[in-house]
Amino acid sequence: MSRLFRAMIIVLAVASCSSGGSSNAPRQLDNACAIVKERPEYLKAFRATERRWGVPVHVQMATIYQESKFKSNARTPFKYAAGVIPIGRQSSAFGYSQALDATWKEYQRDTNRRTAKRDRIRDASDFMGWYMNTTRERNGVALSDARNQYLAYHDGHTGFARGTYKNKAWLVRVAGEVDQRANLYQNQLATCKRR
Repeated sequence: MSRLFRAMIIVLAVASCSSGGSSNAPRQLDNACAIVKERPEYLKAFRATERRWGVPVHVQMATIYQESKFKSNARTPFKYAAGVIPIGRQSSAFGYSQALDATWKEYQRDTNRRTAKRDRIRDASDFMGWYMNTTRERNGVALSDARNQYLAYHDGHTGFARGTYKNKAWLVRVAGEVDQRANLYQNQLATCKRR
């Protein structure tokens, strides 16, 4: 019994270590100035994506907030059999951007960024820029339109074009929240730039 107890202690210790470090979210997620002050590498990544793809910093930030709450190792919850036996994740979404495996591989091929990782902020933000530009090209959604960019981000380019989100009141509500957060972040970033 003591071996089992020791093994459980070791497993818990290792699990608690894996949630530390860069996987932790910034402390004040409702304050864009505080986020970029605490994590200046975020602002550097967001600005690089804005220069390359044209997606405004505040749209990127609002989408990342919604997708992962700025946690580098965010994953979807487990599915359970019989309510207790884990049988895998709800999807392959991972990282800041919650990109699915297949979509991430498509991004890596299209941009020739084979070493890009979903848990690196500069790669995740670049992915968003690529994806949102594809949304603009395929569906005519402005890069500054956080609401509709999020709907296409969630339901995919084809799903958005078909209007699949129209039957998902919860998703329309969430997209509205993303838009409100983008506006909040935009206003906050305008003030902290002056400091």
